[in-house]
Formats: sequence, structure tokens, C-alpha cells
Amino acid sequence: MKIVVLDGHTLNPGDLDWSSLAALGELSVYEHTMAADIINRSKDADIILTNKAVIDAEVISQCPQLKYIGVTATGTNVVDIAAANAQQIVVTNVPAYGPDAVAQMVFALILQHTQQVDLHDKAVKQGQWSQSRDFCFTLSSLVSLKGKTMGIVGYGDIGQQVARLALAFNMQVLITTSTAKTALPEGVKWQPLEQLLSQSDIVSLHCPLNQVTDSMINAQSLELFKPNALLVNTARGGLVDEAALADALNDNRLSAALDVLSSEPPTADNPLLAAKNTIITPHIAWATIEARQNLLNIAVDNVAQFLNNTPSNQVN
Repeated sequence: MKIVVLDGHTLNPGDLDWSSLAALGELSVYEHTMAADIINRSKDADIILTNKAVIDAEVISQCPQLKYIGVTATGTNVVDIAAANAQQIVVTNVPAYGPDAVAQMVFALILQHTQQVDLHDKAVKQGQWSQSRDFCFTLSSLVSLKGKTMGIVGYGDIGQQVARLALAFNMQVLITTSTAKTALPEGVKWQPLEQLLSQSDIVSLHCPLNQVTDSMINAQSLELFKPNALLVNTARGGLVDEAALADALNDNRLSAALDVLSSEPPTADNPLLAAKNTIITPHIAWATIEARQNLLNIAVDNVAQFLNNTPSNQVN
């Protein structure tokens, strides 16, 4: 079996080991693959693994030996599922490989906002503490999480872990989902989206991007936010109308901590890049070494199960 990894750098920038996958077939790993090179690199493959390289109908039509496409992520929008079905190609993904990692990043962003760690670190290294007449100094107000309300939009594996961490900080937790939930842990309460937005000090997005949730945070819903609230997005950039959010940020109506944007890498004219009251990280919430190792383990096991004619995590 010829196995081709089209964009291995995302999953493994050099700190993981491909040997378990190599044991399953003749392996070729490309760190990055431009769109123009996908067919040439894939045309003789039996198995393709991809993260962001697009496997569309044209690619599939030019790969006569292709039997399996493994997406090294949860979302499978990079694969033309209908075209794969037409050629009886198995498509798999890797679900729930790192909810702890994403939840940890949510609170890293929240704590950066409430404690202003980076601001004070830079000030100390610039000599401001050495020059201070006081034994300590602050450059901005610091905020306690105890007693604040955390609103969680979506309550899957990641949302549930965020809720557990919020409860550990003695926060009140509200959640919203497409249907009401009643069997919830103590301290967690379901609310409709509009009420959650209006009552939460921090709103964290953990829902999928689809036709219903596309731009759910928009000019209208932003009007519902409490003054000085914090919006955290580690889910999908398309959940947010970025122009509307930038306007609200620049008007000092709220703050935002974002690990995802609608286009990645972002275009230089993305309004959030220059907006006030914003923390932006480059889609790294998922990427702890432990989460990536788990992802690799599951991806390799998916291939092994396919080769044993018992495919797991199949999405088509």
C-alpha cells in the first residue's frame, strides 16, 4: 500500500514520529503541498492523509488506485465526500482528540485578559518596576473570575471541559445548545442564546460552523453583550461577523480573545488585526504536543482498521 501524507507539518512539525504509519505501507510524507502539486503527489497513492490540502472531485478522478482518505482533523470539508462515495473511497476523520488542549487555551486567553500577564511582563523587562517607588505596580485593572458568569455556546466534549474549568474557578456557568438541556451538572444551567449573551461576562464559542451558526455573532447579537464582556472564539472564525466585531471592539463595547479567523492565514486587511481590545493567536488551541500525538495515534489506527476491513471513524 502506498501511503501519502500531503501536509504533515501541521500535525508533526518535527517533534513526533511517523514510524507507526510507515509500518503500515510505503510511506511518503510531504510537509506542505501546494494545490498544483496535489495530483502529482497523490496519483499513485492507495491511501492519502490530509489536513488542509483539498481532495476534490478532480483529484479523486486522477487517483485510480485511491481507496482511503484520512483527514487528520475533525472537520472533513477539505474532501469532496460525494466524489469519494462515487468511487467507493473510505473517508475518515479524527474526532475528540484534544478537548483538554482547547479548554486549556480558552483559559489561557481568559487569564491573559483578566491578569494582563504580557503587559506587565514587558513593563518589568523595560525597567518600569525597577524605577517604581512602590514594591509593586499595576498598569491596568485586574479582574477575578470568581462569581463571574461564563456563557458557553455549544456543549460537546470541549464545551463540557470548559464548563468544568469554569466551575473550578467558582464561576457561574450558562450553556446554550440547539435544543434545551435539563440533565446538567450542578452549577450549569441552559439558557437560550439571547439570554446567555446578555447575562454572561465571558462568552466562549464551541459550536460547529454550519448554515445556522454562520455569523451568529453579528451586529445584532453583539448589541446583547454586557458592557465590557469578553468574547472567546477557539471554534471557527466563520461564527463571527468580523467587521461587526471590529466595530464593537473599536467602540470599547467589549473585548475579544480569538484563536481562529474566517480566513487562515488572515488577509492583511482583516479588520480584527488592527482592532482594539483584542488578543489573537494563530489557531493553536488544538496543538499541544499531547493532543497532536493523540491525533496521530488515532489517524494511524484509522488506517490500520481500514486495512483490516473494519474502518473506524468513517464519515461517509
